[in-house]
Amino acid sequence: MINRPNYLQQLKPFINTPLIKVITGIRRSGKSTVMKLLRSELITHNIAEQQIIHINFESFAFSEFKTADKLYALVKEKIQTAEKYYLLLDEIQEVADWEKAVNAFMVDFNLDLYITGSNSHLLSSELSTYLAGRYVEIPIFTLSYREFLDFKANYSQKNIENSTALFNEYLQKGGFPMVHTADYPQEIVYKIVQDIYASVILRDTVQRHKIRDVELLERIVKYAFDNIGNTFSGKNIADYFKSQQRKVDLNTVYNYLKALESAFILHRVERFDIKGKEILKTQEKFYLGDVSLLYATMGFRSSLIAGILENLVYLELKRRGYQVYIGKFGTQEIDFIAQKQNEKRYIQVAYKLESEQTVQREFSPLQAIADNHPKYVITMDDFWQENIDGIVHQHIGAFLLGN
Repeated sequence: MINRPNYLQQLKPFINTPLIKVITGIRRSGKSTVMKLLRSELITHNIAEQQIIHINFESFAFSEFKTADKLYALVKEKIQTAEKYYLLLDEIQEVADWEKAVNAFMVDFNLDLYITGSNSHLLSSELSTYLAGRYVEIPIFTLSYREFLDFKANYSQKNIENSTALFNEYLQKGGFPMVHTADYPQEIVYKIVQDIYASVILRDTVQRHKIRDVELLERIVKYAFDNIGNTFSGKNIADYFKSQQRKVDLNTVYNYLKALESAFILHRVERFDIKGKEILKTQEKFYLGDVSLLYATMGFRSSLIAGILENLVYLELKRRGYQVYIGKFGTQEIDFIAQKQNEKRYIQVAYKLESEQTVQREFSPLQAIADNHPKYVITMDDFWQENIDGIVHQHIGAFLLGN
């Protein structure tokens, strides 16, 4: 296993606290590996192995324990002493009425409890109802650029000295950990990601939300993917289908978008009016849980490169714990406002600054903001790295690796 210290560092402060640790993320993003790393971490702190109960509900070994009653009986049988036990439950949403079992565990046993799930409804409905105020969420994302380099150093037989070639590989193959455990050619990578996508669509979207019109769902996915980096709304999608002579109920569109969000295929980002200091409720952006989902379903599209780069920056900001908004400043747009406690950053993302007009377009919205928070323009320019009026211009690879 390759260590993913970012997530262990987030978990460590909550070990042996009464809070339930809820690890969420898209399927195959590495949640189970983080659980295994946590198990190893507990053992290094002199926790006896018999005090650690690790159950993965995607394993056939636990296929008969898919109800709350059977899960409760299994855990009760494994708890042999009054000592504290560490209960690690992987893909808990596979268990019917799992939240009742989790609630009972916290009442009846001396436990430190960790659960993972591939659907955000763990937090938006069931868990929040039963355990309000008694859990903390640790979101897991696909590999960051830094983690990708760690995987290359451990698994690849190729020369990894060329930073431009490495970033291009990350850009084109995405960050699902599985695809970087060997030097897979691109067509094999996309086949792996297609299978992940199909699993997410079927199990975490269609089945969980009882979606009947799968063909419409796929068309909404492709619309969202094709508009990566663009603002749009559910009404825009409904109007688009109307122009294609297909009438679609607006509520259905919104429900399908919410289902895709809950499975972490899409991430919705709201707009924030910097002057008015308020969140706007129209024309959001949607980013992908991993850019490889776009290539695996629609092929690599160079016309979408600016949006793809935005997607990489968005995911990195989320990995680092920022709240992320799209900025509106008068008639101008700032790609990202990233906030964390009292910290704020303004970020513009572009492919390349190939003309004076492009430079003006990317820098002028940031120059118009009068506060002293850090401001960045992130591009793929290898040579032109000039800063303007204190606004840092940086190659995206350096930004993703920076502090």
